[in-house]
Amino acid sequence: MLETLRTAFRSLLSNKIRSALTMLGVIIGVGAVITMVAIGAGASANIRQYISGVGSNILIVIPGAPSAGGVRQQAGSGASLTLQDAEALSRESFALRGVAPEIYSRSQLVYGNMNWSTLITGSTPSIFDIREWKIDRGRFFLEGEAKGGAKVVVLGATTAKNLFGEEDPIGKTLRIRNVPMEVIGVLAPKGQTPWGQDQDDTAFVPLLTAQRRLFRRTTANSVQRITVSAIDGDSVSEAEREVRAILQQRHKTGNGREDDFDVRNMAEMLDAAAQSAKVMSLLLGAVASVSLLVGGIGIMNIMLVSVTERTREIGIRMAIGARTSDIRTQFLLEALLLSIAGGVIGILLGISASKIITGFLGWSTLVSPGSVVLAFGFSVFVGIFFGFYPAWKASLLNPIEALRYE
Repeated sequence: MLETLRTAFRSLLSNKIRSALTMLGVIIGVGAVITMVAIGAGASANIRQYISGVGSNILIVIPGAPSAGGVRQQAGSGASLTLQDAEALSRESFALRGVAPEIYSRSQLVYGNMNWSTLITGSTPSIFDIREWKIDRGRFFLEGEAKGGAKVVVLGATTAKNLFGEEDPIGKTLRIRNVPMEVIGVLAPKGQTPWGQDQDDTAFVPLLTAQRRLFRRTTANSVQRITVSAIDGDSVSEAEREVRAILQQRHKTGNGREDDFDVRNMAEMLDAAAQSAKVMSLLLGAVASVSLLVGGIGIMNIMLVSVTERTREIGIRMAIGARTSDIRTQFLLEALLLSIAGGVIGILLGISASKIITGFLGWSTLVSPGSVVLAFGFSVFVGIFFGFYPAWKASLLNPIEALRYE
């Protein structure tokens, strides 16, 4: 067996260029499978990380889609939710841990000769607990500041960096729509969402401050959304039922009447996105594996050519005592060596390509051991499967006719 392996190895080395070209299909196939699966796995990991950062027990209540002249508008563009709705949810629901009414708008922040446009959210202090925000410097605004409409602001990490650079922003005064606001805190970084939005490019102010000083609302006490959190992950369904029931009672909807609000389950939405990313990863891997099949066909074609070229050599080996199984084993080993070598190089190519994609495109990739083992195992299977027919054909050659072959 060892001698057969040496013979197969020498045969491949004697035709280096042909062997390299034969391996190329396997190299590209294995590398493509690992890279494509890594892209999909990275997307899924990003979504799971976002879920853990945002919280899996969050519900978002938004106004329904209003109608104007018989034409339905965009969901969330109505003004059916009020501050009183949020207070009722906080007071009457037993499955909720926190309730935070919100209004928001993109505005320009100015500090000295620096300015930065970001999303300003007016809410209550409970928003930080619900969305699991951590403080990096300073503090959150307090309940008393929220009720008194204090002119204070908590900045996201990206906003603070672009306005203040290396300067400590705590205690400094900036302007939002010409209203002076004191910076009392900077949030710990959270990074990007799975769809590429920078979560740290934000700022929070008390709800009353946003209502009275920053954003002019056409409807008194109206809010753009209400973010609530269930007591735990197991209480989300019950919390959603309670939220719907309380708002239907207040808005006099239900019983055949269409709700003028919508309740969205963040965990379900993100889980659906994670499943989509997983399916996309499998599809990308399946498409990439086609090149492995092409590489296997290339191995079979080259091995068939090799059998034809080496017919006289096969005849000589049979004439001096080589058995049919020896000939078959040699050609199978040659195909297997080609696929193993191509698989190893393809693994290195796939890992390198994943790192390059992360470095240059900023896409999150995750090379899992499972995808590496699967791609390598498939390459070995391809070598054995497509190498069997040439090996079988070579072993059936008639020694006398093989010796006569020119």
